[in-house]
Amino acid sequence: MAKIGYARVSTSDQSMDLQIDSLKSSGCDRIFEEKVSGKKSDRPELARCLEYLRSGDTLVIWKLDRLGRTTKQLIELSHDLKERGISLQIITLGVDTSTPAGKLFFAIMAGLAEMEAETIRERTQAGLQAARARGRKGGRPPLDKSKVEMALLLYDSRKYTIKEITEQTGVSKAKLYQVLNAR
Repeated sequence: MAKIGYARVSTSDQSMDLQIDSLKSSGCDRIFEEKVSGKKSDRPELARCLEYLRSGDTLVIWKLDRLGRTTKQLIELSHDLKERGISLQIITLGVDTSTPAGKLFFAIMAGLAEMEAETIRERTQAGLQAARARGRKGGRPPLDKSKVEMALLLYDSRKYTIKEITEQTGVSKAKLYQVLNAR
């Protein structure tokens, strides 16, 4: 049952002293430090930190945006921590998910995730219905048969590479191979 800290700043000229001091004051046994933008998905120290954490541990961060920039990132991470039995403590928010109020935070995050997924589904369905009402159908437009025939002629001539054929005709490589395999 260790307290593990994670500190991050976006650029190498920024100082993480405030975060480190706060994490130490919170009783962190180990602190992972990283100088990388929160927009980057590849954050090696965060990955090491998450791998290091065990059930019963607490991940301590100074501010919520240190973990991720998007709601989706934060929701996925909070869900992963909860599933693994790891508490999350956010110093500036006074949130500690090992407490009843902190558990409410996790529940709110899960609710937001569900709401976001449902909203995306609703928007997608509404967009499809609106397109259908205007006479549009989903999916790709049908491929011009003359382009496929031209692609086959070029292929059979053995004078052109697949790349050249696809560039000249607009027929995708996958479609060309599909037609070739079918004949």
